[in-house]
Amino acid sequence: MPGGAYWAFRKDPLAFFTDTARTHGDLAAFAFGPQQVYLVSRPEWIEDILVKSAGKFAKGVALERAKALLGNGLLTAEGPQHLKQRRMIQPLFHRQHVQGFADAMVGHATRWRDQVTPGADLDITREMSALTLAIVGETLFSSDVQGDADEVRDALADAVSGFAYAFIPGVATLSKLPLPMFTKIRKARERLDRVIHRVIAERRAGQRQSQASPGRLDLVSMLLAARDPENPDDTGMSDQQIRDEAMTIFLAGHETTANAMAWTWHLLASAPAVEARLHEELASVLDGRIPAVADVPKLEWTRAVVSESMRLFPPAWTMGRRVLEPHTIGGHAIAKNALVIMSQWVVHRDPRWWPDPERFDPARWLPSSSASRPRYAYFPFGGGSRVCIGESFAWTEAVLLLATIAQRWRFTRSGHPAPTTEPRITLKPKGLRLKADPR
Repeated sequence: MPGGAYWAFRKDPLAFFTDTARTHGDLAAFAFGPQQVYLVSRPEWIEDILVKSAGKFAKGVALERAKALLGNGLLTAEGPQHLKQRRMIQPLFHRQHVQGFADAMVGHATRWRDQVTPGADLDITREMSALTLAIVGETLFSSDVQGDADEVRDALADAVSGFAYAFIPGVATLSKLPLPMFTKIRKARERLDRVIHRVIAERRAGQRQSQASPGRLDLVSMLLAARDPENPDDTGMSDQQIRDEAMTIFLAGHETTANAMAWTWHLLASAPAVEARLHEELASVLDGRIPAVADVPKLEWTRAVVSESMRLFPPAWTMGRRVLEPHTIGGHAIAKNALVIMSQWVVHRDPRWWPDPERFDPARWLPSSSASRPRYAYFPFGGGSRVCIGESFAWTEAVLLLATIAQRWRFTRSGHPAPTTEPRITLKPKGLRLKADPR
């Protein structure tokens, strides 16, 4: 591939990956400065990297850079530390706990839909961000973070902006300099830390006073109580480790779901037949009542709408792995320390797996249509041992939010232009405004 790959990537990452895959095939080689990079776009090779040969790979450059914000949480940890943390945190996302969180999801969605006024012109990305922030605030902290909402939202935006610089050659050194872009990121982390450490301190104090807080169903309290099931002498996580895990859950549970919901409303605004079928299902299954977690398996079309939205606009639009030892992909030798990138944006729009790939068609997700696709033609939550631990939480939240809000409202473009994509650590819609019309 010709030089200048990094600057082409910086200019338009989605177009760069798409054009690279189309021009150079399922294993495309290029360089970001001295870093050798391979874009891998065949599902079975992606499965090999994420599952079958996962031990030969470590997290990529972007996740290494994420430590500046997330610390050594589950998303960024490696090796034995990652395995230990996953063992401790996995029970927090067992089905019974997710079901317990569902009431908070529906409650906040109901309050949001009740305060919308007919004809309102909404910045839907910001609205969904506020909604998911309220939900993650209650489920993570068991407290109302609305008082901190503006500060947290702005700080998250500033912090996430730093991932745009992850691939700059020499960024590890540059980030230590008093440059405005990096100073803003550091200050954003400090603002987020204040909120999270305050909650941890409150929980610690409560435990010291009562020796336990058995009535709480929030993730910070669960993190405080978590122990390694394979180590009977484990004393639990330090405040710093809890902070790192809470920050990871906070970002993943807020940013990704907000973007998924915003893109879903965008797609429904231009698909009246899809929307009509959604309303028919909601009327049939719910019969006018507010949805509950028991309804989630019955809302097949609702889930199909979310699945198709995350196919076209995957919140996690790319992921990378660093090669720990020489490996062969598709008959080609890949050297140690190379970087392999797998882009959901590219694979989810590949016409080999998705006929008419640009079309919004939730029917792809009905059982009769989805059985023949390769497993890793769709991987919005990653895969293997590092698959998103909150996947069941995310699916439950997305289906319940869509069902609850769509019962009362539909959203139309109303003369506004279509949004543009803003690919940072997640794929965010920019300039998405919709009009609220009551049903």
